[in-house]
Amino acid sequence: MAAGRVVSSRMPAEPARPIAEISATPARARPTGVTELDRVLGGGLVPGAVVLLAGEPGVGKSTLLLDVAQQWAAGAGSPSLVVSGEESVSQVRLRAERMGTLHERLYLAAESDLSAVLGHLDAVKPGLLVLDSVQTIATPGTEGVPGGVTQVRAVTAALVAVAKERGIATILVGHVTKDGQVAGPRVLEHLVDVVLHFEGDKHSSLRLVRGVKNRFGAADEVGCFEMHESGISSLPDPSGLFLTRSTEAVPGTCVTVAMEGRRALVTEVQALIGAAVPGSPRRTVSGLDSARLAMVLAVLQRRTDSLKLHDREVFAATVGGIRVVEPAADLAVALAVASGGLDLAVAPHLVAIGEVGLTGEVRRVGAVPRRLAEAARLGFTFALVPTGCGPDATGVRTKGIRVVEVANVRAALKWAARASAE
Repeated sequence: MAAGRVVSSRMPAEPARPIAEISATPARARPTGVTELDRVLGGGLVPGAVVLLAGEPGVGKSTLLLDVAQQWAAGAGSPSLVVSGEESVSQVRLRAERMGTLHERLYLAAESDLSAVLGHLDAVKPGLLVLDSVQTIATPGTEGVPGGVTQVRAVTAALVAVAKERGIATILVGHVTKDGQVAGPRVLEHLVDVVLHFEGDKHSSLRLVRGVKNRFGAADEVGCFEMHESGISSLPDPSGLFLTRSTEAVPGTCVTVAMEGRRALVTEVQALIGAAVPGSPRRTVSGLDSARLAMVLAVLQRRTDSLKLHDREVFAATVGGIRVVEPAADLAVALAVASGGLDLAVAPHLVAIGEVGLTGEVRRVGAVPRRLAEAARLGFTFALVPTGCGPDATGVRTKGIRVVEVANVRAALKWAARASAE
């Protein structure tokens, strides 16, 4: 057995101090000026913090960060530096001109060499560095091509060290793989302080920034943005985007309240039941979990008397491009499918919240009072919730909305039909 290595001690650069004597001021977050991003970050950017923003190509990462850099330059009192490894400074300038984000303290550079990036930091002395993207930067003396595992690890480690030493808030743009994971070594996410995912459908204007890791705040927050011709803007109240707002009750629709982080979003679920077909009928979803839809269909087929769905095509989708995969949407999916299959409309003022189990029971979900408060704020007056989640059980009463506890899917269908008749 080899003897363990002996490590000699040395004098530390800074002695340890009692925790009460250490100031927390340098770690206070500074607002970026982009309200929805500040919400996800926990109040803003911390000097010396390194943020990794990952997303698919073309989703709007560069547009968002150019706006952040301009807001920082205008309000933080220190310059901001945008270094692009994918575009020329002229291309970035054109985008900034279209967005109206020109500012004298916003600096641009096009570099793919880490040494040159550090040289720009020495010259500009920014308070904020945006590097777009970390996979395009290479460091001399390190093997591998730009974007490779070795290069990405070395570049990120060097930038983290510089950011901590100089107190520069740093945002790194990262590419993602086909399955939506951050490209590069897994250690990349461990090196940085904050990991954000930028999500959105190219065919929809809605964009979501989702916190995955945050050493300075909650890691489950979500920020909502809207893309438009002149750039991107925050959406502090996005619930109305996910409703059709039809004045007439239409079969095949039901409304639920989904939780995105700590934010409650009232969301409409739609279902269309097609004709009977031989063989295996299609089950197509958009914005929903296909596995959960299949389970809900099996429960409806087995636990109800009038729904026969084994040979019918079923199409289910959310409104507005939002993706809802949490189990709390199960009950709304079940009611939408039953409404479409029976051609009976669910009342437009009703919301359904709850997870559906394999025996047909409606299980409890979290944050029901917060969901009900958001539904009531938008004018809904009737809610179906799992047993034990009503006002009598939680002690939280929401003004303007009638809450009914349902134990199973059959009871939910009966109450939905009664609410439609009222």
